Amino acid sequence: MAKGVTLFDEFNHLCKEEAWRMFRIIGDFVEGFDALPAFLPAVTVFGSARVKNGERIYELARRLGGELAKEGFSVFTGGGPGVMEAANRGALDEGGRSVGLNIELPHEQKPNPYTTLTLNFHYFFVRKVMLVRYATAFILLPGGLGTLDEFFETILLIQTCKIHPFPVILMGSDYWQGLMGWIREGVLAKGYIGQEDMDIFQVEDYPQKAVKRIISWYDQHHREFVL
Repeated sequence: MAKGVTLFDEFNHLCKEEAWRMFRIIGDFVEGFDALPAFLPAVTVFGSARVKNGERIYELARRLGGELAKEGFSVFTGGGPGVMEAANRGALDEGGRSVGLNIELPHEQKPNPYTTLTLNFHYFFVRKVMLVRYATAFILLPGGLGTLDEFFETILLIQTCKIHPFPVILMGSDYWQGLMGWIREGVLAKGYIGQEDMDIFQVEDYPQKAVKRIISWYDQHHREFVL
């Protein structure tokens, strides 16, 4: 503690910092709530930031973004490189609406150039709310800890009825089969979840089939959207 600075001074300074942090959080929410309703219906695509242009997963995400755009869906991503860039790029290639919800990080997260709208967020939890709040469906391609976090948080929100039971589609059975086996044999078999929880998500390999699943669900349920 600096000379002449009391504990009260330190506490007072901390309280002021926390108050300003609250305003910043509110500002992030307001920006998202103000901008994103104009882009409905939307599908959120998750996946690794480390996938490179030309790799199979990049091309898969790019085709997926294009298929979604052709059917009139906006494509929402985390706004960065890799899978996010590819999905945004595919949507833009087809003249669709391509939205990047970027997070400020010290590495790996510069906004990609393939968006019609980019929003920048300071806090992960605000960004995640926006990626979920306005989505008609969730598609997850291979990814790391962030993608796994988004997968489990999303299916938990559906399981606990905090959000509509939207389609959650895992693209690339070769990547996801190990996790699916563990969930069936290590979680379901022990009774930690029910069989109905396994129906929250599906595994798919082809963008056209994934988009057909989403269209089928949306045609039946889009009137239930309450913003």
